[in-house]
Amino acid sequence: MSDDARDSSEPLSSAIGSRYLQYALSTIMHRALPDARDGLKPVHRRILYAMRELRLSSSGGFRKSAKIAGDVMGNYHPHGDAAIYDAMARLAQDFNVRYPLVDGQGNFGNIDGDNPAASRYTEARMTAVAEALLEGLTENAVDFRDNYDGTLREPEVLPAALPNLLANGSSGIAVGMATNIPPHNVEELVNACLHLIKTPDARDETLLNFIEGPDFPTGGVIVEPKESMAETYRTGRGGFRVRARYHSEDLGRGQWQIVVTEIPYQVQKSKLIEKIAELIQTRKIPILADVRDESADDVRIVLEPKSRNVDAEVLMGTLYRNCDLETRFSLNMNVLIDGRTPKVCSLKEVLRAFLDHRRDVLIRRSTHRMEKIDHRLEVLEGFIITFLNLDRVIDIIRYDDDPKAALMRETWGVDHVRATSEADYVSPGPGEGELSEVQAEAILNMRLRSLRRLEEMELLKERDALMEERAGLEDLLAHEDLQWTRIGEELRAVRKQFGKGTEAGKRRSTFAEAGTVEEVPLEAMIEREPITVVCSQMGWIRAMKGHIALDSELKYKDGDAGRFTFHAETTDKLLLFGNNGRFYTISATNLPGGRGMGEPVRLMVDVPNEVEIVDLMVHKPGAKLLLASSAGDGFVVPEADVLAQTRAGKQVLNTRGDVKARVCRRLTEGDDHVVCVGENRKVLVFPLSELPEMGRGKGVRLQKYKDGGLSDARTFNRAEGLSWKDPAGRTRSETDLTEWDGKRAGTGRMAPRGFPRNNRFT
Repeated sequence: MSDDARDSSEPLSSAIGSRYLQYALSTIMHRALPDARDGLKPVHRRILYAMRELRLSSSGGFRKSAKIAGDVMGNYHPHGDAAIYDAMARLAQDFNVRYPLVDGQGNFGNIDGDNPAASRYTEARMTAVAEALLEGLTENAVDFRDNYDGTLREPEVLPAALPNLLANGSSGIAVGMATNIPPHNVEELVNACLHLIKTPDARDETLLNFIEGPDFPTGGVIVEPKESMAETYRTGRGGFRVRARYHSEDLGRGQWQIVVTEIPYQVQKSKLIEKIAELIQTRKIPILADVRDESADDVRIVLEPKSRNVDAEVLMGTLYRNCDLETRFSLNMNVLIDGRTPKVCSLKEVLRAFLDHRRDVLIRRSTHRMEKIDHRLEVLEGFIITFLNLDRVIDIIRYDDDPKAALMRETWGVDHVRATSEADYVSPGPGEGELSEVQAEAILNMRLRSLRRLEEMELLKERDALMEERAGLEDLLAHEDLQWTRIGEELRAVRKQFGKGTEAGKRRSTFAEAGTVEEVPLEAMIEREPITVVCSQMGWIRAMKGHIALDSELKYKDGDAGRFTFHAETTDKLLLFGNNGRFYTISATNLPGGRGMGEPVRLMVDVPNEVEIVDLMVHKPGAKLLLASSAGDGFVVPEADVLAQTRAGKQVLNTRGDVKARVCRRLTEGDDHVVCVGENRKVLVFPLSELPEMGRGKGVRLQKYKDGGLSDARTFNRAEGLSWKDPAGRTRSETDLTEWDGKRAGTGRMAPRGFPRNNRFT
C-alpha cells in the first residue's frame, strides 16, 4: 500500500485547523483583499495582463470578451469563465468604477442593475488607465512568478503609475475580515502624494487639505462632517453619508417638481424607484404624489409633490430617511501590505505603500535600463572596432573557417576608441583590444550596407548619448533625492493625463452640510381637509370629502348597514378598538375615497377575522379612555398610550378565555363618576377616583355579577345627572342617583323605569 493510501494518524482537530488555515490564507491573499501597491486583486491583475498579452491597447481593436475570459482562465486563473467575465465586466462599468480599466463595447450592464450580455456578444480592450498600471512591465519593474501549472509566468504585482487602490476603490469579504474602500479623485491623490514626497512625516489631517474625500463615479453629495472624515481616514475605519443630487424644476403656474440627477454610489436605480413607489402606495409619504423614471443615458428621476405648498427640503428629508436617496458608505481600509500582510491602514499608510512601490519600480527599471545600455555600449564598441579595422575584419570573415573565434583571438587597435570615449568609462570587453563573444556575434550579424562612413558617425553619436544617459542613471540610483524627484515628475505626468483638466478627471461628488432634517410629523406632511369617516357593520371603511350630515343616507353593500359615521380631518389618526383588547391606529389620509363602498378595514390593519370592532373614533391628544371587559373589569388609560406603531396593533386591555373587551368610552371634562349596567339590568354608580389609571392590564372590578357580565359603562358629571334615550327615542335624565350609589365592585340596583332594553346608555 502506498503512503498516500495509508490512514493518517493526525488528530481531526489539527487536520481541520491546518486545512482551514490554508483556505483562509488563500482567500485573504489571492481572492478578497487588494494589494496596497497596485490596488488590484489577482483576478483583475490577471485580466489586465492577459489583455496586454493579446495586445488590446486603448488605441487598438476590440476582441471578444469570451476570448479574453478564456485566455485568462486557461493561462492564469482556473476558476471559471463566468466569474472572470463578471470581474472584467465590472471593470468596464463607469457607474461602478471611477476610472474604468476596461473599454467595453456592447451591453456591459447598467445602473438599473441589469446584467451584462453574455461574453460572446461583447467586446473589450484596455483603457489608458489600465496601460498606465502596466507601464514598465517589460523593464523588470516587478517580480514574476509561475502560473498555476508552471507553463507560463505572470506578474506578482503591476508597476501601477497611479494610486489605483484609492482611485478606484475596492471591496471584498475574506475569512474573518473584509475590505471596503471608496473611489477618489486621481488629481487629489497625486497632489497628496507630491506633498508626502516633500514632507514624509506629514500628518493624516494635512493630507486632507489635498484629498477632499471620496469621489464616487455616480456623483452625489457627501454630507459627512469633516471631523468625522478626518477620523475615518486616520483610523482606516468609518463611513461617509451620501445623498442624491436634485433640483426643483418650475413647471409654471405655481407648479413644480423635483428632479434627481445623481443617486448614491452602488444604489440600483430600478430598486430605488420601486421603493419610492411603495412608499407612495402605502401612503407613508403622503406629500409625494408620483415618481417617474425619465432617464436616458443620464439619470433623471422625477418626484411629483401632492401639493405645490409642500416644501421641497421637507419632502427630500423624508425620502432620505425612508429610502436609498441617502446611504452610508462604510470604509474599511483593510489591504495587503507588500502583497502578504493584511492590515487596516490609514490614508497616509496606503499612500506611503504606493510611493515606496513606485520607488522600487523606478530603481528596478533604472537598473534594467543600465544593463541594456551596457550591453548596447559593448556592441557599439565592437562596431567601432570593426570600422577602424574594416579590411582585417572582412578578411577574417571571408577566409577563416571559424570567423567568430578568430575575431575574438585577434588583438585590435583601439586607440581611436579610447580617444573618443568618456574618461570614466571602462570597456565592457574581456581584455585590452579584444572582442567579447557578444561583440563578435554582433559583428558577424552586421549587414553589409551598414559598412559606410555615415554609419560610423551614427554609432559614435549613439555611443555618446548612451554614455550620457548611463551617467544620469548612475546618479539617479546613487541619490534618493533624485529618485523622489523623478517619481514626482512621473506623478505630474499622470495628473496631466487623468487629472481634473480632462473630462473623466473632473470631480463628480461634491460636499455639503447635512443640516438638521427634523422628524416631520405625519400631520405636517398632509394637507388638512375635512372628511366624513364611514364604517359599516361588516367593517368596510371609506372617507367622504367634506363634513356631510351624519344622518345622510349612504349606500352600502347588500346585507350591510352603517355603524360608525363621524367627522374628521385628513391629518387625524383613527383608533380602532377590537374585542380582543387591542387598539389599531389608522391614518385618516390613508382611507379610500368615498366614491365606492370603501375597503375592508382588515386590509389596512391586521385585525383577525374572529375579532369584532368595539369602537372606532378620532384620536384626541391628551384625552383619556374608559376601558372595560365583559367580565366587569376595567381601568382608565391615556389615549397617547394606546397608539399603535404597527399594523398588528397594541394590546391594552388583557382578556382571557371567553372574556371580551366591551366598553371604550372617552372621558369628557368634568366627569367625576362612573356608571355601569350589567346584563342583569342592575345599575351601579361610583366615583371615578376609585378607578386606577393604567397603560395596560386587566384592570379592577367595576361591578359584581352572579349571572352574566357587564353590558355597558360610561363616565359622567354627577352634578349634571345621568341621561339616556328611552325605547321611544326620547331623552330622559335622572339627577337623583342616590338609589344606585355604591362602592366599586358592588352589585347595584335595578335600572330605572324607561331604561333602554339593550342595556346601553346610548
